Amino acid sequence: MKLFFALLSLPALALAQTKAGFADREVVPDAGMEYPGNYGKSIATVVHDPPKVRAAVFDDGKKRIAIVGLDALAIRRDTADTARKLIQQKTGIPFENILLTASHSHTSGPTVMVLPGEYDHADDHVKMLAYEKSSGADPKYLVRFIAGIVDAVTAANANLAEATLSFGVGKEDKVSFNRRQRMKNGLTFSHAGRGNPDILGYAAPIDPDVSVIGAWGKDGKPLGVVVNFACHATTGPAPFSANWVYYLEKTIRGGLGADIPVVFLQGDCGDITQVDNLDPFAPKQGDYYGQLIGGCVGAEALKVLFRAERSAGPFPIESLGKTWRIPRRIPDPAKVERSLAMTKKNPKEVGTTEWTFAKEIVLLDALLKKERDVEVEVQVIQLGPVAFFATPAEYFVEFGLEFKKASGFPMGIPVELTNGCVGYVPTEEALGPHGGGYETRLTSYSNLEVTAGRQMLDAALEMARKLKPTPIPTRPKADSWKEGWPYGSVPPEVK
Repeated sequence: MKLFFALLSLPALALAQTKAGFADREVVPDAGMEYPGNYGKSIATVVHDPPKVRAAVFDDGKKRIAIVGLDALAIRRDTADTARKLIQQKTGIPFENILLTASHSHTSGPTVMVLPGEYDHADDHVKMLAYEKSSGADPKYLVRFIAGIVDAVTAANANLAEATLSFGVGKEDKVSFNRRQRMKNGLTFSHAGRGNPDILGYAAPIDPDVSVIGAWGKDGKPLGVVVNFACHATTGPAPFSANWVYYLEKTIRGGLGADIPVVFLQGDCGDITQVDNLDPFAPKQGDYYGQLIGGCVGAEALKVLFRAERSAGPFPIESLGKTWRIPRRIPDPAKVERSLAMTKKNPKEVGTTEWTFAKEIVLLDALLKKERDVEVEVQVIQLGPVAFFATPAEYFVEFGLEFKKASGFPMGIPVELTNGCVGYVPTEEALGPHGGGYETRLTSYSNLEVTAGRQMLDAALEMARKLKPTPIPTRPKADSWKEGWPYGSVPPEVK
């Protein structure tokens, strides 16, 4: 187990005025590259809008942090570590103070799932399943992606300027839904389907918070915005695209009248999407849901920005992190044998779904021969009244909600798919006798032991309790009352 941190016990008055710097860079895939988001290969031939790297750097006079949103399905640990080391070399921002988080856009470039060379230790059949039949990262795009990350953070660091910051939380509770439903058979299914008479109700809540940090220059003009909301980026538009984050950016830029960077941080949305399985009406088609979510969340973010008080701080910066190893769940040997036999048949013969998840069991078995546990990193980064809670998981929403309640911070911001990717991490209940559903399937992508989610949350809360939050800025109190408005301090005049 390894614990790293950079924690300073400084009086607030010792801190200089906060500085902020923002930048973004396009990381556009080539036509014909894959867009990940499934267990098989999918190819895109057009670019609807350019996926981006969106970077914010904050400096309190003693420490700096980089908060970086990636228009990507996920980022693997090897890729994140490479980028963070290069950022540290170029900017001096410490490795452990860098947060790289993917938006989970299902329409962005090939950064995951199978990495080049990951299955070179396996036999020819397994290598065929991994490299020819599975979604995979593109080596050429990874080079472009890492370069874009480093360039964006380096530019944001160079753009650091004295700033006032604003903090606030809005609510948007009508565009996201828990995609897991309780069923009459006692289990829980994912996307049980509109009109299914066996649905009893939603299995868990959503997180409606739209958490927003605004940064403003000395001239009062916006420098950049950070937005956090929890909803799968599975809406479209068609790939390649930033998904609904594209419309979030357009909405915020339209309201502020400036083409500023908008850094999006995906909340804990492992079980949250735009699909309402209890909706009796037919779903809309095309770009509707991308515009709906991006527009509504963006509009709520604007309301928060306009209402929030701006302050020069000081806003202390702290960074805590913990890395340790969590074992993988191990499939039954008989299941592995059956799955291997199934993958040697035509998918049409056994059914595409069954064949796909048989393939995943075979790939997981191959990974277990190389590595039976996975290194996991959890971060808690403070920016004044905010605690970012970052995990590498597609994390269930309940964990983020619990962090917000128990962290002791005015604003807790859960951020998933950060500095790595360990797949879905459900609650223990979801993996219990009344659980189930897509997110609990055992695959090469999602396979951590049952207690993994609780371990991550407990580690984060332990770190958060070592920090000292500052309050969210508020307006100064009015002067003592002297007199009212003489135009209006009169009785009624009727004649």
